[in-house]
Amino acid sequence: MARKHLLTSVSSSPTQKTIDGSPSEARADYARRGASRSMMQSLDEMAENSMRVLEGETIVKLDPDMLDASAFADRISDNEEEFAGLMEAIRQAGQSSPILVRPHPDEPNRYMIVYGHRRARAAKELGIKVRAVVKPLEDIAHVIAQGQENTARANLSFIEKSLFARKLGNSGMKKDTIKTALTIDDTLLSRMLSVADTVPEAILDAVGSAKGVGRDRWEDVKKLVTDPARANWAIEYVASDTFKGIAAEGRFNALLAHLKQFKRPKSKSSKPLEKSWGLAEKAVVVSTKDGGRAFTLSLKSKDASRFGAFLSERLEDLYEDFQRNETQRTGD
Repeated sequence: MARKHLLTSVSSSPTQKTIDGSPSEARADYARRGASRSMMQSLDEMAENSMRVLEGETIVKLDPDMLDASAFADRISDNEEEFAGLMEAIRQAGQSSPILVRPHPDEPNRYMIVYGHRRARAAKELGIKVRAVVKPLEDIAHVIAQGQENTARANLSFIEKSLFARKLGNSGMKKDTIKTALTIDDTLLSRMLSVADTVPEAILDAVGSAKGVGRDRWEDVKKLVTDPARANWAIEYVASDTFKGIAAEGRFNALLAHLKQFKRPKSKSSKPLEKSWGLAEKAVVVSTKDGGRAFTLSLKSKDASRFGAFLSERLEDLYEDFQRNETQRTGD
C-alpha cells in the first residue's frame, strides 16, 4: 500500500531527497538520522495509523487470548534479546503500531494474526490488550500481506524466506503468489526452494534463522550436503553438545567450516584368504591365496614338482570342466 510519506516535509532539508514509498521504507531512512530516530518513528506511526482510519480501517483492542498464529509461519525462531527490547518499549510507551488480523476461518469470535506476532506475544506477556486492524482476508491475500510486511521490515533471513516459500508451495500456493508475497523473481525463488529442499531438516533446525547469512553461503552448504556421507557427518555434528554450545549467531559459520573439513574414509582392502593343507601324507603340501581378482596356488614337498607339471598339462581340460559346471549351476 505504497503512498507518499506524510512527514517528508517535516524531516527534509533543501539538500535532502524527498522520500517516496511505504511507511516502512521511511522508517528505514529515519534509522540513519541519529538523534531524530525515536521522534520521527513515533510521528511516522501516527501518520500511518491516521491513514488507516482515513481509508476505513478501524483500530480495535483485542484480548491476545482471542488470537491464533498465522497458518503460514515465516520465522524459525525469535530473537529473545530483540523481543525483550520490544516488550520493554511497549511497556513504557504503549503499542504505537497495530497488528493486522483476520476473522478466523473456522472458529467464530476468534482471529488469526496476519502479521505482528511479536507485538501480540508482548501484549499477552504484559497482560494488556493488543491494538489491531481487522480485515476479512482470504488465504492468498493473507500470505501476500504477511510476506510483504516482513520483507519491507527486513525481518526475515534468507533461510526463513526460503522455508516460508517452501511451506507456501506445499500448501498449494502458486508460484506467482509466492513471488508477490516475498517480492522476488523466478530465479531467486528457484534458488530458495533448492536450498530448502536439499539441506537436511536436522541441519536447518539446528542452525536456526542464521541472521545475516545470504544466498551464496547457503548455496555453498547446499552443494556440500549433496554428498550423502558428508551430509550424515554434518547431521551428527549439529546434534553434538559441542555444536549446541555455540551461540546462535556463530552456528552457521561453524557448520560450514565443519563441512569443508570432511575427509572421506579410505576403504580398507580386504586381506587375502589363505589356506594350506597336505595330500597323501604330505607328499604334496598345497597353499592357496585368494585375493578376489588374483588366486595363487603353491605346491611343496617331494612330489610338488611332478604334480605341478601334471596339473599344468591338464589346465585347459580342467578349465573346460569348470565352464560346464558354471553353466549347469547358473542355468545360462
